[in-house]
Amino acid sequence: MEQFIMKGGNPLVGDVAISGAKNAALGILAASIMTDEDVLIENLPDVNDINVMLEAIQAIGAAVNRIDRHTVRINAEGISDVTIEDEYMRRIRASYYFIGALLGKYKSARVPLPGGCNIGSRPIDLHLKGFRALGARVDIERGAVSAHAIDLVGSHVYLDKVSVGATINIMMAAALAEGQTIIENVAKEPHVVDVANFLNSMGADIRGAGTDVIRIRGVRRLHGTEYAVIPDQIEAGTFMCAAAATRGDVTVRNVIPKHLESISAKLKEIGCEVVESDDAVRVIGKSRQTRTNVNTQVYPGFPTDMQPQITVTLALAEGTSIVTESIFENRFKYVDELSRMGGVVKVVEGNVAIITGVDKLSGAQVAAPDLRAGAALVIAGLAAEGYTVVDDIEYIQRGYERFEEKLACLGAMIEKVDSEKEARKFQLKVG
Repeated sequence: MEQFIMKGGNPLVGDVAISGAKNAALGILAASIMTDEDVLIENLPDVNDINVMLEAIQAIGAAVNRIDRHTVRINAEGISDVTIEDEYMRRIRASYYFIGALLGKYKSARVPLPGGCNIGSRPIDLHLKGFRALGARVDIERGAVSAHAIDLVGSHVYLDKVSVGATINIMMAAALAEGQTIIENVAKEPHVVDVANFLNSMGADIRGAGTDVIRIRGVRRLHGTEYAVIPDQIEAGTFMCAAAATRGDVTVRNVIPKHLESISAKLKEIGCEVVESDDAVRVIGKSRQTRTNVNTQVYPGFPTDMQPQITVTLALAEGTSIVTESIFENRFKYVDELSRMGGVVKVVEGNVAIITGVDKLSGAQVAAPDLRAGAALVIAGLAAEGYTVVDDIEYIQRGYERFEEKLACLGAMIEKVDSEKEARKFQLKVG
């Protein structure tokens, strides 16, 4: 089983290029099957979730040509099946986007209920509400969502709770519905805007993405396009926190600084220097960093996907910080692992972490409970004294491209190993 092993204590220094946004790319890949013409997608991140999504697209009959590790050409003319196999759904949650894409184009879809990271309850009832509002009959049978319609007709949909997944899924189906659809209380995250822009590049008529209300005028068909995925704000934020936690000096490049404003603001609050330019953000950690409070919110608030990384950073800041998780209820499962490294974090009422800053962390063997928590434990290991081993790194590899290689280029002593022999060799090499 693969692990990350690292020796902490080195400040991270240098430049790192950020990959395409995984969460945007997953929606864009699903939407790519909504035309029979060629679609070329660039700046795809080469991560496990993307590769599984491409396998699922190929399995239903689309032609998938991986031109290079970051570029793919898809032609969905040969799709012969509107059923997604269970193996793909168990491996990534975002496979549910196939419901909206298939329903929009073929007026029929059968997709198993999703899996993914176990970070809390993420029901898809809002997705189903939207599909029903468009005129689809939706049933859950034997663990799968079955959706069918003679025609989809534009409607008014109010989301009871802001949901990225429901916003994207309903938006895809409505793009090929008859008439106008208005979706209110929608998610405003950058990847929602990116999927809308991609659909518009295919001939859709979607307005208002990035605001509270999205208006969609359905079109009869979509056409081929060439499109580049936006940079990944969460990967960028992870490297920003790694710079702060290790007291380093890192410039994250190929980013949209506006997408990172909530992260930059918190790092400035604790005493880091943050310098923005057109497509880069530089974070300079300071020897003395102090407490702050963080409350995760929907965009443009502080992202829930950055909560574990900022918690690790605050574990090494002076004073007592409070982090409140407002989105998912099981997002503090990594706290026990951080405690093994000397972090002092107490979780109260299930969604509030009280963090008492310590001068140092100590290396330990820990396990990644999910994608973002796994990345946070790597940050902790890089900031800690001694050796840290992170198990279950398949979670991390779902969303971070060449994570250990990018960190090593910043001066981190880290390697991916798959045996005790390789781990011992690493320890002998770094001393």
